[in-house]
Amino acid sequence: MLTDVRSTAPHPPGRRISVLADHRVFAVVLSLAAALRVVTMLAYRPAKLYWYDSFTYLDNAIHLRPSTGLHPIGYSLLLRALWPFHSVELLAAVNHLLGLTTAVLIYAVLRRRSLPGWAASVATVPGLFDASFLRLEHAVLSDTLFIFLITAALTVLMWSPWPSVRAATWAGLLLALAAITRTIALPLLLLILLVLACRGAVRRGERRAAGLRPLLALALAGTLPLAAYAGWYAEEHGRFTLTQVDGISLWARTMTFADCSVIEPPPELAPLCPNGVVEDTAGEYYWVFGERADRLPGGAFERNDAARAFALRAILAQPFDYLRDVVHDTALTFAWTPVPHPTWAVPAFGFGLDADAFPDEPLIGKMKREYDSGIRPQHAVRPYADFLVAYQHPAYLRGPMLGAILLVGALGSVGVTRVARRGRRADDRWERRAALLPWSVAAALLVAPVAVLDFDHRYVLPVIPIACLAAALAVQDETRALRGLR
Repeated sequence: MLTDVRSTAPHPPGRRISVLADHRVFAVVLSLAAALRVVTMLAYRPAKLYWYDSFTYLDNAIHLRPSTGLHPIGYSLLLRALWPFHSVELLAAVNHLLGLTTAVLIYAVLRRRSLPGWAASVATVPGLFDASFLRLEHAVLSDTLFIFLITAALTVLMWSPWPSVRAATWAGLLLALAAITRTIALPLLLLILLVLACRGAVRRGERRAAGLRPLLALALAGTLPLAAYAGWYAEEHGRFTLTQVDGISLWARTMTFADCSVIEPPPELAPLCPNGVVEDTAGEYYWVFGERADRLPGGAFERNDAARAFALRAILAQPFDYLRDVVHDTALTFAWTPVPHPTWAVPAFGFGLDADAFPDEPLIGKMKREYDSGIRPQHAVRPYADFLVAYQHPAYLRGPMLGAILLVGALGSVGVTRVARRGRRADDRWERRAALLPWSVAAALLVAPVAVLDFDHRYVLPVIPIACLAAALAVQDETRALRGLR
């Protein structure tokens, strides 16, 4: 049998030039984005460290134990790998590199789906040039790694029209890593399985049978690492779980509407009723839970269980009040001018010229001794900081713009064109709806944090690159459909 030499022979020089020319628009876009990140590192030294989140991540990286607080171990594993360099500036540089790599993944999957280079490049622009991403990447926070892991999982799943067993396995592992980086990724595994199962259900004969194996591989690869982490958690803290604050978070969500005359909780949960103290937002109630917990029996796990039990009772007793508050807070995403939430927060335009300050906390001194002696409050360096302060106001994806991007993805996900109705096979119609998977993930990332705790502008940022990916695929699908009508 003759071998097809086209697949093995090296490309002639002219062909190599042509391949590079295909990507020249993205090369320019990526170079400009990288330059912005260099300016950010020069403008703010050494990096943005938040009390208490950043220092908790650093502490967990050194001691490698499952956290009993808000932060699982995923990001701390990355910090642990970088610990020998003893540099928080390096952590920021790695975050910036992850941000650039996320854009490369989106561009690659769009080109794989036959989008022209300029269109695929446009889809990466919000994630590369929005100043909010520059700020996020420059902080010692888990969000940038989380965005990268979710994008990488979708890239692997979407590289072919239907994922192979190997691709599904890698995607499952990436989703598991995302879940132990930020637990809001937990429902994403189930959501992705559901979307792929719907696609697989319309496949025919042998194709349907072959499509079950990737789903099983995805489920196993996604759940086994989580089970292992829960086992580690049980060994360290005495319970097979991923966190002991999920109930407290959901309880905080209900404090904006809970009415115990309607809920009628049992006596043991009555201390969790609203006590007349009004906080600015649902998230603020999370930090005052300890005042209520003092009146509850048992330890941290039992108090978390009690908080969850109260929250579920409140949601079942007042479902419309719960939905009203979730819809209201989610709608803050789409305001033209960012809404401070809570009122004392800096909503989006956070680059400034004032130096940060650290509170007098022993953990900060401990991290200076153990992780990086150069840890200090972030300070601005002019003129680089002056440029970013001016840049951040025009370079911000306004809420209505994100709404339009999500709407385009939604229409491409669920809309059925006349071409689809004119006798297209069901499995072909599902192949067309390539936007459905990333759009579903983007929608879940938008609503889930609000549904289980509260709205935060930072929590919206993971939505943006995934929504742009979905919108680009939706436009491509509809363009092809319209061409078929001619």
